Amino acid sequence: MNLYPAIDILGGNAVRLIKGDFDASKVYDEDPLSAARGWVQEGARYLHVVDLDGARRGERVNLGHLRQIASELDVPVQYGGGLRTAEAVDEALAAGAARVILGTAAFTDPSLLERALERHGPERVMVSVDVRGGEVAIEGWTKAADVGVREVFARLIERGVQELLYTNVDRDGMLEGLNLDDLVWAARAAEHGHLIYSGGIGALEDLEHLAERRAEAHLDNLEGVIVGKALYERRFTVAEAHAALAA
Repeated sequence: MNLYPAIDILGGNAVRLIKGDFDASKVYDEDPLSAARGWVQEGARYLHVVDLDGARRGERVNLGHLRQIASELDVPVQYGGGLRTAEAVDEALAAGAARVILGTAAFTDPSLLERALERHGPERVMVSVDVRGGEVAIEGWTKAADVGVREVFARLIERGVQELLYTNVDRDGMLEGLNLDDLVWAARAAEHGHLIYSGGIGALEDLEHLAERRAEAHLDNLEGVIVGKALYERRFTVAEAHAALAA
């Protein structure tokens, strides 16, 4: 499994939210590039960058930070937040993103997802399924999409999506551990695609349990995990995370 350290950008800073609440953010670095460089220097092989300003406003805001990170650090960067037009997707990829992450637009504008897949290929377009209170959340996690989670996975895969991100928003930023049962059914619901999990990682044992459950349940499509606050809070290092996931 791959580790994706998170750099969430809000107001020009690298922050972490609690349960997706924009009013409950904590600044960990005033320079997102500095935060990203720190993870790469520790050994990170991938980065997960989110434009939180863009997610809230519905338009790209922090493209310049993406361009800096992608140009100065020699690791693949997946990028999302506010990508709700074909032009925004094109610009993010041109700015250096290895792949883009569509959230709200994948559910509200089916034609955008179709165009992005056709133009850039399924390996460069990921769809984020963010779940809060058992429902899919959109528009910066502020609104329910009124569709079941399993149905969403099925529809997306039927439409040609191969790269999927599942976030448990209720656990995001809480450092209280992940729900392994939720993880298993999410991976099985996305069995014809590749899945990355996010939400709740708070200790090295969480990553060890994640790797164990992946092996026990034969979840070969579970490709990676996103970790943010636990790394910033120094609960464990990047090297320790890699070792836990490889065990």
